[in-house]
Amino acid sequence: MNIDLTGKTAVVCGSTQGIGYAAAKELALLGADIVLIARDEEKLKRAQESLSRNNSQQHSTLVADFGHSHRLSEVIAQWAEKSIAHILVNNTGGPAPGKAIDAETEDFRLAFNAHLINNHVLVQALVPGMKSAGYGRIINIISTSVKQPLPNLGVSNTIRAAVANWAKTLANELGEFNITVNNVLPGATSTGRLDAIIKNKAGKTSASYEEIRCEMENEIPLKRLGLPEEIAAVIAFLATPAAAYINGINLPVDGGRTGSL
Repeated sequence: MNIDLTGKTAVVCGSTQGIGYAAAKELALLGADIVLIARDEEKLKRAQESLSRNNSQQHSTLVADFGHSHRLSEVIAQWAEKSIAHILVNNTGGPAPGKAIDAETEDFRLAFNAHLINNHVLVQALVPGMKSAGYGRIINIISTSVKQPLPNLGVSNTIRAAVANWAKTLANELGEFNITVNNVLPGATSTGRLDAIIKNKAGKTSASYEEIRCEMENEIPLKRLGLPEEIAAVIAFLATPAAAYINGINLPVDGGRTGSL
């Protein structure tokens, strides 16, 4: 099985923490050159220094705030003028928790820009290089809410579904160029994002943080939360030549929690 990414370049978004950082580390272990994108330059530098260079890779960073699509467009366009990305991992922190009925219209607009619009900006900038290289892997980190909406995540549920449909459409359009587009759907994973969701719920109920976390774990057949590294392993596999015939799927990585097929 060919999982060697030597000579490939991977652009990984939100790559200074959580799933994005874990994905960057795993892709580097497989031999890829990593381009980390995030808004905090100091955190980017620390993340870059921690990546494997066993294959003498050249890792780099791009500073961009996903709250500003125009600036992201400028940054990635300048990079793409001189470089080619074979792999793109779209990964952005999710919207704040809350009921859909309570959300402001601005909440939906901001989430739409942060997720779908920014993903599209990156794809449009990088797909020409993938076509010229004859190799492309676009991997979107979304949520299991694509298959089964999650309680108290109204804005997230809505926007994630839009991203999933956008990705499936792209998979149909880009497959002939040996570019695959797939969505990884993490379940409850031990990240800062999940920690914030649990704390938010604890603050609105009489249950403690520990009680809510335990309840969440009990909903999972494996009876534990996932690790960022476990999500990253799936992302990395989809980026390799071995996954060449996997295209246009929503892949839950959730310990079996999602009730639908």
